[in-house]
Amino acid sequence: MVTRRGLLAAGAAGGAAMLVPAGSTAAGRALAGPALHAADIPKYVAPLRIPPAMPAVSTGPERDTYVIAVRQFRQQILPPSWPRTTVWGYGSTAHPGSFGYPAPSIVARVDHPVRVTWVNQLVDDRGDFLPHLLPIDPTLHWANPAGGNAERDQHGHRDGDRRGYRGPVPQVVHLHGGHSPQESDGHAEAWYLPVARDLPSDFAVCGSAYDEFRSRFTERSSLRWSAGSATFEYANDQAPATLWYHDHTLGATAQNVYAGPAGFYLLGGTGDLPDGVLPGPGPAQDDPPDTRYHDIPLMIQDRSFTAGGDLLYPGGHSSPGTGSTIVVNGRTWPSLTVQRRRYRFRLLNGCNNRFLLLSVAAHATARPARPVLPIWQIGSDGGFLPEPVSHERVTLGPAQRADVIVDFTDVPVGTELYLVNEGPDWAYRGGRPGVDFPPADPRTTGQVLRFVVTEATGSDPSVPPEQLRLPAPPRLPTADRVRRLSLNERMSGPSGSMTMLLGTLDEHGRGRPMRWSDPVTEQPIVGATEVWEVRNFTRLVHPVHLHQAQFEVLGRGHSGQVQPSPGERGRMDTVLAYPWEVTRIKARFDLPGRYAWHCHLLEHEDNEMMRPLNVLPGGGAAAGDGAAAGVPEASVSTDAG
Repeated sequence: MVTRRGLLAAGAAGGAAMLVPAGSTAAGRALAGPALHAADIPKYVAPLRIPPAMPAVSTGPERDTYVIAVRQFRQQILPPSWPRTTVWGYGSTAHPGSFGYPAPSIVARVDHPVRVTWVNQLVDDRGDFLPHLLPIDPTLHWANPAGGNAERDQHGHRDGDRRGYRGPVPQVVHLHGGHSPQESDGHAEAWYLPVARDLPSDFAVCGSAYDEFRSRFTERSSLRWSAGSATFEYANDQAPATLWYHDHTLGATAQNVYAGPAGFYLLGGTGDLPDGVLPGPGPAQDDPPDTRYHDIPLMIQDRSFTAGGDLLYPGGHSSPGTGSTIVVNGRTWPSLTVQRRRYRFRLLNGCNNRFLLLSVAAHATARPARPVLPIWQIGSDGGFLPEPVSHERVTLGPAQRADVIVDFTDVPVGTELYLVNEGPDWAYRGGRPGVDFPPADPRTTGQVLRFVVTEATGSDPSVPPEQLRLPAPPRLPTADRVRRLSLNERMSGPSGSMTMLLGTLDEHGRGRPMRWSDPVTEQPIVGATEVWEVRNFTRLVHPVHLHQAQFEVLGRGHSGQVQPSPGERGRMDTVLAYPWEVTRIKARFDLPGRYAWHCHLLEHEDNEMMRPLNVLPGGGAAAGDGAAAGVPEASVSTDAG
């Protein structure tokens, strides 16, 4: 068997098949090749790719069942005639042609369970493991398979390779926004390696939480997880919403997601509006190839490339960069032909750390952008808003979603319109583009997608967005307690790099920073409703994500009393916390177990800006240092709504 000493020259990624031929050198090019100048890439020469529905292994009255793997393959992300790109992506193991970046969408129904066996198949055609496409810093607090069982999920060590860790890649899938039991949540320490013939004998093959969650799942379902995989079950006992799934491995989420594995989870059904009220259809299983979609998911990401077409990771954990191109549904700057009718778009900011400020404009490069069509928002992370909201510009932090309608009915045939981005090309601190920060480069990252308007081929039965009556989400009950938390920054190391940390507040109202490994402080009792007052002591905007719970945004500002924006008045699972402000949210925790809360700037999440969230069973211990135990919600601040 191979040991960790044998990894310095082990494997490299690449190839053209679903299982990649051994011995190719794409990984080396991705790590060392010269950068491709984004301004040289032609725009709007390829049509938008619409992810199809993920094929199921079986469907039935009890549940739908999937077997979904992550594999390595090459895909045309840059324009046709340019080099293809080696990426990772999910697909059905029973349907080899289904693998893609982004992955096919899992189309689910409310209250109809979905069971997925997630398989790590990052191996080549000989069965040898594939190393990462991108550099992994093994000195972070991360999965650390090379440490063996004794040192997994801890800080690792450099082995002399300038590319960092070159061993088999751990994976675990998180359904972002899902209401899942702990064993199906995709816990960062429940990762697993692929089954490969050359796995080093002294490596840990799974994370420290994997065995516990495997046992819990077996107790619940009488099914046992196989090596190199995990089976999760999603009850879908929540409101219709646009969710998404992606890797969540401890300390490697940024590089794993950047490599490609992510997809939509479109939950519809009970609580949805009647057929025909909203634009449709969206992708479904067994659609004919010529199906016209009017309900279209858009995963917007930024990526950089080498001159050879491979992924280039733009920066490190202490100073993360942003990609030089915009990629929508796995293609750089695509074009979408739309008819003179209404369209529903499920917008997802799938970037590692870029904030998007999106509008529909008549010109691709004119700045400031002059919006020519309103973007009607009808839903947020967790489902429908109480009423439609008209925006000139939609702001989305990483991981946030907006369910929107754009009405092209009165746009003349032949018109070209553009979805443009005026978010910054670097760290976001809030404010207005062109006033408080320079907007994204209008030649490159300031452009997203082109719309070309054609005549409608039939009637549009959907209701104009301003006339929609949306099913408002039920209000959460009064909170049992208020929990005061902090977002912090700290200089560390001889280089003086900045580390972002979560924490609580001390008795003087100052931040008390903590790391992932510090004792758990956020421990609500199952069934409890809590207000979290999150004070941001940093200079950046952070998208704060809670696992398990869809929450209400109560307010923000210096005292937390400023009303949330209209687009935040539905349920959310990721909220923007602005510098030097208090962001107040209300959440109900109704599933016991081990979860997490973290910043969804992925480089921050990987570098200690993540904390455990343990929901205790009824009659559990104290609720932790972060709680103002027994303090009524109203005695601290007025509940906005």
